[in-house]
Amino acid sequence: MKKLSIAAVLLLLIAATLAQEAWKDEQGRPLPNTDSRRSINGFGGWLLVTSDTDWRAKWEAPSTNVPRFNEANTVARGKQLFVLTFFANPQLNSAGNADVSCDIHILRPNGTSSVDQKDAICFNGAPKENPRNMYLCAVIIGFVGDPGDPAGEWLVHITLKDNVRHVSLPLKTSFVLQERDG
Repeated sequence: MKKLSIAAVLLLLIAATLAQEAWKDEQGRPLPNTDSRRSINGFGGWLLVTSDTDWRAKWEAPSTNVPRFNEANTVARGKQLFVLTFFANPQLNSAGNADVSCDIHILRPNGTSSVDQKDAICFNGAPKENPRNMYLCAVIIGFVGDPGDPAGEWLVHITLKDNVRHVSLPLKTSFVLQERDG
């Protein structure tokens, strides 16, 4: 499975200042929006496909440790992948609460829907830290290629919605289920 260490990208996202509607690099230069990472009106989102089965422990480590996730774009049958959705800078209501939901649509290589869910709760309540920090959405997509699943490219479309700011952020990524193990 091809893996790419993306600790630097994660560091960039954690340090991002989204008020200017752009993810920033370590030097403060805006990064362009991509299909899987973008911001609109100060609200930012990012999809990451990882093969790390210990992603939760990495994410929950003390904030002084920058999590290091391995990005994955292929998976063998029987192996696991996780789609993590991150967001930053949700608008807070007058009570200091954020309300972020998402629509999830996953397409199999044959064009049929694997998942089609509307208005899943990603985050609802008062952020424990600065809202500009990066947060992990409560919805985690786990995938294991079963013997009957079609091989090929699986498309993941997630629309993050900041329901206080009234902004929708369409994001997409993909991964390939290999025809055979290995």
